Amino acid sequence: MKKRTYSCGLDAAVDVVGGKWKALILWALHNKPLRFGELNRSVSGISEKMLIQQLREMESYGLVHREVYHQVPPKVEYSLTEFGHSLNTALLPLGDWGERHLETIEALPRD
Repeated sequence: MKKRTYSCGLDAAVDVVGGKWKALILWALHNKPLRFGELNRSVSGISEKMLIQQLREMESYGLVHREVYHQVPPKVEYSLTEFGHSLNTALLPLGDWGERHLETIEALPRD
């Protein structure tokens, strides 16, 4: 795998959390580990295929830990790593900003 070079810290952070779903998945896992179905219900609008893809990517970044319990029926739980928790902490001010400006953002014209 080729090593990526970033122009600044923001470039690196946006690469890790980029896209519509990763921040929402991080937030859903904020308080406790969740099974796949619980996570799928927690992230409104995401398809199972997209959730699987995003979780794999987040696991490869070291943000999410996937724990497989070998039992019948099989059980898999997803949780945040320390790295994932640190990113969630960094995203909190962004979420606060979004809450403060929600009406303005919702009123913006969309294509």
